[in-house]
Amino acid sequence: MASKFKSFSVFSIPVLCALMLLWTLGPLLQSEAQAQAPQAKPGGPAAVPGGRGGPAPAPKKHLLVIGMTRGYHHGSTSNGLAMFWNLGKESGVWDTEIRTDMEWITYKQPGSEAHSLPFFDAVAFVNCTGDWGLDEEQKQALLRFVRDDGKGIVLVHASIDANYNWPEFGEMAGGWFNAHPWNTFDAPVIVEDQSFPAMQHFPKRLRLYDEMYSAKGWSRDKVNVLMRLDETKLDYSNPQVAKRARADKDEAIAWAKMYGKGRVFYASLGHTKEAWEDPDVRKMYLEGVKWAMGRTEG
Repeated sequence: MASKFKSFSVFSIPVLCALMLLWTLGPLLQSEAQAQAPQAKPGGPAAVPGGRGGPAPAPKKHLLVIGMTRGYHHGSTSNGLAMFWNLGKESGVWDTEIRTDMEWITYKQPGSEAHSLPFFDAVAFVNCTGDWGLDEEQKQALLRFVRDDGKGIVLVHASIDANYNWPEFGEMAGGWFNAHPWNTFDAPVIVEDQSFPAMQHFPKRLRLYDEMYSAKGWSRDKVNVLMRLDETKLDYSNPQVAKRARADKDEAIAWAKMYGKGRVFYASLGHTKEAWEDPDVRKMYLEGVKWAMGRTEG
């Protein structure tokens, strides 16, 4: 009997010590685990701690960003490409592939680590001027991507100064570039649709320094005008300005539209390098991409 009691005492002391240590450190370990729980990124999907209830984070989207120019080359194009890459990384909403050609505008299966349109959820065209040189398969692929597959495109600044001999492009885009009557200036802007995700952070009236386009071929029955120039504060005294501006003085500088099942977002902002550093412009394009990808409604 004595030997059994002695054996119990020897082995019980370490066990009791371990239990007391766990009882003492338990709250500290729990606090540290909570502090290290995943945090949601600004503008990104909410983080859900592993093993707990709640919806899983939305899977990352894929964005193709293209900066090819065959017409006027904007010196700020590289800044725009970098901005879209950074927005995806910072928000966690999408990953980004950057190209300076149109080779991935196709449904053909690529080789090695290349991609084609089916991989992506949206394409952003950054100042892609001139005739893009797409063959017929590529043209139909881009139209199908938006119209039939319900994907999105984002057209930045001079990307509507393109493809004038391709009528379906103008229909999908919503319009074409016509002129920039005031060149780069401190533009008086009215936000028409403050409920749209990419406009919610702007005041109703503001000034934006950039080169604002006067677009042609668009109409209010086909696009949702998001921003326009305030015609009451524009100078029409210069005959050249009056000649190049719209006769009706309705100068839309940002719009959104549906094309079949897909979404199209356009904004004139993006001529200057400074525009790409403007937090409000960056926020606008972040939300514009999210809307084009179907992550938000508006």
